[in-house]
Amino acid sequence: MHADKQRLDAATAALEPPFAVLDMDALLANAADMVRRAHGKPIRVASKSIRCRPVLERVLAMDGFSGIMAFTLPEALWLVSTGLRDVLVAYPTVDRDALRALGSDERAAREITVMVDSPEHLDLIDGVIDAYGLTHPIRVCLDIDAAFVAFAGKLRAGALRSPVRSPEQAVTLVHDIAGRPGLRLVGLMSYEGQIAGVGDDVPGMYGALVRWMQGRSQRELVTRRGRIVRAVRRVAGLEFVNGGGTGSIEKTVRERAITEVAAGSGLFHPRLFDFYRNFTGRPAALFALPVVRRPGPHVATLLGGGYHASGPPGPTRLPQPYLPAGLRYDSDEGAGEVQTPVLGEAAADLRVGDRVWFRHAKAGELSERFASFHVIEGDRVVGEFPTYRGEGKTFL
Repeated sequence: MHADKQRLDAATAALEPPFAVLDMDALLANAADMVRRAHGKPIRVASKSIRCRPVLERVLAMDGFSGIMAFTLPEALWLVSTGLRDVLVAYPTVDRDALRALGSDERAAREITVMVDSPEHLDLIDGVIDAYGLTHPIRVCLDIDAAFVAFAGKLRAGALRSPVRSPEQAVTLVHDIAGRPGLRLVGLMSYEGQIAGVGDDVPGMYGALVRWMQGRSQRELVTRRGRIVRAVRRVAGLEFVNGGGTGSIEKTVRERAITEVAAGSGLFHPRLFDFYRNFTGRPAALFALPVVRRPGPHVATLLGGGYHASGPPGPTRLPQPYLPAGLRYDSDEGAGEVQTPVLGEAAADLRVGDRVWFRHAKAGELSERFASFHVIEGDRVVGEFPTYRGEGKTFL
């Protein structure tokens, strides 16, 4: 790790922190490993885990990656306007202006698919179609709940997403879609976040419980998802069936019903993805903060750093002081808005003007903090990629 810090410091010596970097060698190695784990099934890139258009373009040019999973419809419209194709919006939209833009643009309507999981979604989209006389059919994808439910509902693991869990519920909604001329069903999606987004390489009883839950959940989902896909295919054609995430790629692709997997975080390999038994990635996205004070012999205070990740509050959502190794937060301050003290033996060697390297807990949220990534290859900076923020785009 000392060699990594020397390399990063040398490569970015001409830059003034705070700044973010993208280690392209690490990103490409992570991408290749994700493709290996997918065993020939295409990976749809989750843009929320990247939020940097040049990275999306670079990854999509690689064999094994195809299509984008966006997080909002305005984002999808923008991505398509820049030349990107095949964009699935992973979350339902109630943005009537964006739906009007989608149905008014032949190319956008051809390249973008929106998510639905209820008659209310269908009614809203139909209302926009009728109100504006839209002529281009809107492609829709049906979201299926992939959560694990056991013990008569007393245990639930997984994201609170779609209310559709059974073949009967799915087919009822498919028939509803078929009765609306302005809509066209093209796909199914289900995200098993309790497997793909929860690390299983955790010691002690908690880790054992996670592995038990994930094993049971996977067996249940293979059967239920397969039944749903077969039932829907009997009444409607499907272009794709999407599932999984970075943490479950090789598990999800084993399912016959699945035609593609979604993943994105594994490209950057943030801190939360260190805790999986089935793969090991390389940190590719990092940020550097400068030392601006020395309040004590084993304390160095940094500028900024309060980049907490979304999700349940707690220490796992804080950025990780990465290099030099051995730093920790002050329990009374944590990662602060304008200053972050770090403690430990390693802090004793830091001087005002030095830099400390961090890893964000999650992937794409780092792009909301910085206007660009300085791209590193080996021990030199070879370019700069604007993030969504750097391109003046904020979608959430």
